[in-house]
Amino acid sequence: MCGILGLLLADDDANVNQMLFDGLTVLQHRGQDAAGIVTSERGRLHLRKDNGLVKDVFHNHHMIDLRGNVGLGHVRYPTAGSSSCAEAQPLYTNFPHGICVAHNGNLTNAEELAEHCRQNLTRHINTDSDSEVLLNIFADSMIKRETREGKGCDMVETIFSAVETVMKLCKGGYAGMYLINGIALVGFRDPHGIRPIVMGERKSQKASNGGSLNDYAFASESVAIDTLGFELVRDLEPSEAIVVTMDGKVHARKCLPKDQVYHAPCIFEYVYFARPDSIMDGISVYESRLKMGEKLAYQIMDRYPEHDIDVVIPIPDTSRTSAVQAAYILGRPYREGFIKNRYIARTFIMPGQETRKKSVRLKLNTIKSEFAGRNVLLVDDSVVRGTTATEIIQMAREAGANKVYLTSAAPPIRYPNIYGIDIPTREELVAYERNEDEIAKKLGCDWIVYQKLNDLEESVRESGECPEQAYESSCFSGTYVTGETINDPYFVKLHELRNDTAKLKKLERKGSLTLPPGSHDGCENLSNDKRGTTRKV
Repeated sequence: MCGILGLLLADDDANVNQMLFDGLTVLQHRGQDAAGIVTSERGRLHLRKDNGLVKDVFHNHHMIDLRGNVGLGHVRYPTAGSSSCAEAQPLYTNFPHGICVAHNGNLTNAEELAEHCRQNLTRHINTDSDSEVLLNIFADSMIKRETREGKGCDMVETIFSAVETVMKLCKGGYAGMYLINGIALVGFRDPHGIRPIVMGERKSQKASNGGSLNDYAFASESVAIDTLGFELVRDLEPSEAIVVTMDGKVHARKCLPKDQVYHAPCIFEYVYFARPDSIMDGISVYESRLKMGEKLAYQIMDRYPEHDIDVVIPIPDTSRTSAVQAAYILGRPYREGFIKNRYIARTFIMPGQETRKKSVRLKLNTIKSEFAGRNVLLVDDSVVRGTTATEIIQMAREAGANKVYLTSAAPPIRYPNIYGIDIPTREELVAYERNEDEIAKKLGCDWIVYQKLNDLEESVRESGECPEQAYESSCFSGTYVTGETINDPYFVKLHELRNDTAKLKKLERKGSLTLPPGSHDGCENLSNDKRGTTRKV
């Protein structure tokens, strides 16, 4: 789960550095592990990336060096590969032209493709990142077509051909951008449209004399487009690539035939990941969450017609919208019972159960008067491992709640996600092989009500204009749109790599290493500290 951003300004003398920084800050909720920006200044690439938040990775001297009117930005949480600085994005290869990639999602056949790159394409894969596979397959395809076509090679056709090759070979959910130095900025989306990407435009300041030059932007969410002053054009369609050449010409094409395309965007984006002020595939995230709360409330009234709920309290922040509507339908007051410390990382995307557990009480504190002597309905967006929910329920009881009920805007999560969300192992999920009564007992609440999957999907559909839209909901249903089954060897490998014990071992190994600043994958080296001191990686 990552955030991506790409900008191309018509004015060659303009700089995208501040806009990329601002846009990545808006997308920070999508990844807090690492951040990176690459810019192109008249043929020279400048790259800065490191582990950490956007505000910590980019200092004044970095920003001064990130010159150029074209650039990519990325915020990352590692669902593939490791969390090393070398795998922070954007990634770069120098041949042909100098190509950078920023990618959100996960390739389910990355291991096989990495071996294909090494053995058949004679390209070096330096990391375990599937983004590097996307980069090298694209670069190799461009080289071959340019060699075959010679000097008269049509670069736009070459780019579309390379994206087509990527989509034919790469399996999984992905959206991303390529920056081809001196040639084009390219946005692309997988054949199922699982991961989101939108395009925006605005009139260039260079066109103030009456010209028609435009600036262009690609982003994971429309909120970044809005914040930077662009108009939202549209979402990229499944299997589509949009090429914006350096002279501002826009070319769009579906790269695969219709029978190889099946639109099924990730429904978890609407439940949790996306900001409520974003629009995804024409659907307001905010409106869909209101519908989720409405359907939850009707289910509670159906199952517990004589319920004794006194107050509805959200577990901040994502569940607020659903909680407001649930309280309205239930006819019970909505109250803020938890105050959040906004300077603590989101626990869902923090590696390690103990780290998550310890951070909950640092992140939240109760307003005891809202709990004392009351029967409280807590509303959460989802319950994954149950670590956070258990602590919060205990906090509610300690604050004096008489009874604590819990409801989830999402159905029970019983299966791993393989398209870029950190839900890797079934055994670590609280709903794994448990019914609602068993889950309630495990969490310590009086009862729990989960959203029905059909109601969740209808909540999103009813907020848009496509009543037959399908969704990628594998973490609830166990059905994977790319054809994998839960008994495939891939899931065994996934468990070995991504369970909490494995993650903690990686962190321990990482903490024992002290290395000098690296080469930043071949781009102009904007090192961490210009004094030349060593750093932890």
